[in-house]
Amino acid sequence: MADVSETLNILPQNNNYLLGQQEAEALFLRAWQNNTMHHAWILSGPQGIGKATLAYKIARFLLSAPNDDKQSVKSLNVAENTPIFQQVASGSCPDLMVLERDYIETDRKKILSAIKKGEALSDDEMLNLRRSAFIRVDDVRKVTDFLSKTSFNDGWRVVIIDSADDMNKNAANALLKILEEPPAKTILLLISHNTGLLLPTIRSRCAKLPLKALPENMVASLLRRYRPQLKEQVITKLAAMSNGSIGKAILYADYDAVKLYDKLCGLLYAKQRFSMPEMLSFCSAMAGDADQFTLLEELIGKFIKENLPVSQDAEALYQCYNNMQKMFADCVSVNMDKRLMLLNLLTEIAKVL
Repeated sequence: MADVSETLNILPQNNNYLLGQQEAEALFLRAWQNNTMHHAWILSGPQGIGKATLAYKIARFLLSAPNDDKQSVKSLNVAENTPIFQQVASGSCPDLMVLERDYIETDRKKILSAIKKGEALSDDEMLNLRRSAFIRVDDVRKVTDFLSKTSFNDGWRVVIIDSADDMNKNAANALLKILEEPPAKTILLLISHNTGLLLPTIRSRCAKLPLKALPENMVASLLRRYRPQLKEQVITKLAAMSNGSIGKAILYADYDAVKLYDKLCGLLYAKQRFSMPEMLSFCSAMAGDADQFTLLEELIGKFIKENLPVSQDAEALYQCYNNMQKMFADCVSVNMDKRLMLLNLLTEIAKVL
């Protein structure tokens, strides 16, 4: 299943439209105006609420901000027709580095081959490229090399790490050394969906920029903007399902999650009308589609959490949640039969209900 950021028509690096994060924007702007800006910031909050969009917004701002009359600056916005906006959008800005999980070796060779031939990969080919599981220490060392060079115009140098949660232990320790002795006029923006995954020593050396989940009406408004073909009834359901994440809402829209969730609920709430052939057919279909299978894990978890407060046997239902996490992990680590796993898990949940 595609990453949340890849579901949007407008990617964070060329998106100037951010809703619901005015407090975080104002906090950073005040720090810049008052010359109290920290050299490293953690942008935290649930996935899909605009952390990467804000990180690129901050980067564009710093790379083009005036050095005088700071108090007259009212926002972090940079016009889309400016050179710095276009450079950041195209990935050609010399004073911005973005650190992400690299592509796996075979897909990296595919990209390099296309570049060598002067050919561009299609959108579908780009979406199907696979990334490594972690940001590695060699990736972080590229940041050290980047920061060892002087800036293009003696201005700011910006590093965006998306996401810092993806760093393995060695990579995190390498980043810690950078945070301990940062070069002048350098800012690091660490995107984190779960700050508990970061080293305490990294958290202690960064300023905090927490972002909030969006209200349902704002998610609905953004859905109308990014997916105008959706019916209003579907928009309402998606906004309610997404837990304040526009990225998740769009992901749900693109994978028809409303229909899938309704089907899941129908099977699990069936009680005396429970149909094993229908359950078998559903599990077979989900096991045969990698994207649907990945999405189903999230929807089953959502179903269990919604039913816990009203369940007559909350302890047994909570155990189903623990079993679900282990079963889906085993499908990856020990190549468990997906169809059989789903059948066992869903019938177990149905019995508890």
